[in-house]
Amino acid sequence: MSEQPPLVLVVEDEPDLADLYAAWLGDEYRVRTAYGGHEALDQLDEAEDEVDAILLDRRMPGLSGDEVLTSVRDRGINCRVAMVTAVEPDFDILEMGFDDYLVKPVTSDTLRDTVEGLLRRGEYDTEVQELFSLTSKKAMLESEKSASDLADNEEYQELTDRIAELRERADESRDAVATDDEDYEKLFQDFDTDA
Repeated sequence: MSEQPPLVLVVEDEPDLADLYAAWLGDEYRVRTAYGGHEALDQLDEAEDEVDAILLDRRMPGLSGDEVLTSVRDRGINCRVAMVTAVEPDFDILEMGFDDYLVKPVTSDTLRDTVEGLLRRGEYDTEVQELFSLTSKKAMLESEKSASDLADNEEYQELTDRIAELRERADESRDAVATDDEDYEKLFQDFDTDA
């Protein structure tokens, strides 16, 4: 018996868009759709141990994506989450428990690459997952905020310090592992460049 493909939950209040995302991903993954926050939580109640990744719209009527995300993390559901939203990021994203953030519109390739990255992140330990998540947040803020806004923000400075600390630990871990593991090496190459 072969192992089932990973399960992706698409949470989007625009049914046509949710169905489009599901169609883009359906060849490689099992996909479920939820057309709102409450429906997403209902689906998670039914299959929380099965869900590997969630693509989550941030602004939805009723129960927002932010509230769904908080519930997912409070319940201890062990899956990766990407916000896929038209909401431009602000410093509030630093406190949110997502792993990646995409600003709509997104292409099918971007969506597939994001899901692939989320699933790959799920394979690595907690500190490396935190490094992925924080690096993604830092990159998003740097693309949207001015250098002076970043320099003046204490939370951003703490983020930068934490990333440096995690990179140092990751480098130490990498050095302790045999260098012939190409996937492992590729993972850390993404963090070797200074942002």
